[in-house]
Amino acid sequence: MGEIILELKQVTKRFGHLIANNKVDFTLERGEVHALLGENGAGKTTLMNCLYGIYEAEEGEILLHGQPLKLSNPKDAIAHNIGMVHQHFMLVPPLTVLQNIVLGQSCTISPLNLAKARTEVQALCEKYHFQLNLDERVADLSVGAQQRVELVKALYRGADILILDEPTAVLTPNEVDGLFEILEQFVSQGKSIIIISHKLWEVKRISNRVTVLRSGSVVGTVNTADVEQEDLAAMMVGKKVTLSYEKTPVQSKEDILTLNNVSAAGPQRASSLKHISLHIRRGEIVGVAGVDGNGQLELSQAIMGLLPMQEGTVSYNGQDITHMPTRKRIEKGFAHIPEERMTQGLVMNFSVSENMILNCYDRAPFTVSHIFQNKAVKDNGVKLVEEYDVRPRSPEAFARSLSGGNQQKVIIAREFSQNPKLVVAVQPTRGLDIGASEFVHHKLLQAKEEGAGVLLISADLDEVLAVSDRVAVINEGEIMGEFIPGQIDYSQIGLMMGGTRLETKEGETA
Repeated sequence: MGEIILELKQVTKRFGHLIANNKVDFTLERGEVHALLGENGAGKTTLMNCLYGIYEAEEGEILLHGQPLKLSNPKDAIAHNIGMVHQHFMLVPPLTVLQNIVLGQSCTISPLNLAKARTEVQALCEKYHFQLNLDERVADLSVGAQQRVELVKALYRGADILILDEPTAVLTPNEVDGLFEILEQFVSQGKSIIIISHKLWEVKRISNRVTVLRSGSVVGTVNTADVEQEDLAAMMVGKKVTLSYEKTPVQSKEDILTLNNVSAAGPQRASSLKHISLHIRRGEIVGVAGVDGNGQLELSQAIMGLLPMQEGTVSYNGQDITHMPTRKRIEKGFAHIPEERMTQGLVMNFSVSENMILNCYDRAPFTVSHIFQNKAVKDNGVKLVEEYDVRPRSPEAFARSLSGGNQQKVIIAREFSQNPKLVVAVQPTRGLDIGASEFVHHKLLQAKEEGAGVLLISADLDEVLAVSDRVAVINEGEIMGEFIPGQIDYSQIGLMMGGTRLETKEGETA
């Protein structure tokens, strides 16, 4: 065993009657990557929030270099060289990258000090190979770029212990490789990392040890080299979990959705759609792969009627719906799982039950003769909370009180409970554990079996390949080509994601 630099002893954190962490023991060694695994609501982020000073545990103690550590707020943690990159970024969108990085460093930052900070931040970016425009507004950045800002911010503050909450959720395979190179460089300097992740292959690749939490308690701590992915999955959920899927061939030849020569303006040049032609058949899952910020979000918005189109047409069941309002599309059977659950998918100050009817609140049984039926709303909430395993089992809880994964389950429950005919799923498993991701995948596959068309947009290439019948690769708002999973290798997919068109027979391009 190496030198223990951090130790949590019997840490317990409660929220009312809910015990989020129950007598948790955890150690971190110098120069190691220690992964923290567990289902949504298992208490992983809560435990790390206690370590970062956001929460204060009711019981137990935290030792840093053998000395008791009192953390009243994140400022205390930063003062002890503990940094944290949160799953939901803590950035101020109107400010620039540089302003966000230096924010909170000093009460009075003169132009001269800001210039010095710029030099220091640029040196960090060069050292760790971060590509960032320090003068660009965070609001104009892709999700992946925002995550890089958070990483630089933590490194700029001098973190020796770095906590990463789902750091690869928004990264492409190449970006993940780059991040892992940075983390390896970080630990080679004797620094240490705690990483919360749901991607078991990443845990196997990057971590030295793994601690698994279930229902707030430690199931066990193991050396990563001594276990397989299936072992870790079973520790997390308490049962064997399927890591691959059997897909039935697409039977229908009929298109449920057709995009013809669609162009639309995105916030950045790379995200603007340029002459997109795409079709989805009944009973087919079409995946969209690509580097984050290359038009995936805009594609979903164009289909849902949330983004005005400059040219082209969208047809649904043979009917031109190019100018049809979003509400009408929902009434016709469209379901939408948006990219950002907190800002686009939920009303955070509404209850779970209320959020579960946002797409049908004005229809029976929730509204009858223009009268809102509270009992029907509550009954529906009770049913869906149980069916979709939303934790805690409290339909009257505010959405803001749920973990990120359970917030996502609320959205999934709302959209799939309406028996959709077309599902537009954008990052549907982002931040979900292996068990919850499996559940979502089965829901997508079930919708396919019932004849629905599914568009799956995900930054997780493995997810796209595992679930999709056909995959389209997008780069700078253009389709680089389509393929059937298993028929081309990763290197070809990577080239397409980088902007190379897929060549077809006789030298033609897709």
